[in-house]
Amino acid sequence: MALALSFALVACSNERNAESKAAAGAAVDVPAVAASQELTPEQLGEIGARISKSSAQARQILSEHGLDEKSFEQKIRRITEDPAASKRYAAAFEKAKTQA
Repeated sequence: MALALSFALVACSNERNAESKAAAGAAVDVPAVAASQELTPEQLGEIGARISKSSAQARQILSEHGLDEKSFEQKIRRITEDPAASKRYAAAFEKAKTQA
């Protein structure tokens, strides 16, 4: 379970690092997105799997759900505090990752 959660967080981190290197020192504008909607562990698992498949589009994927990297990470951290929610996230992540 923790491994599945790590994939999503690593994908977000890798996206940020790649963009920082591409900007060559230029400031990267990260919009502050209010993520007021509550997403289920299954929805977050699907989002994490999409990011894992297409890390270059991480910001776009997150913004489709009213999230940014920080808010997504916060939601994932809350899920990791609940073993049942973690299992639901991991199952959805794996299912979505294996789908075409």
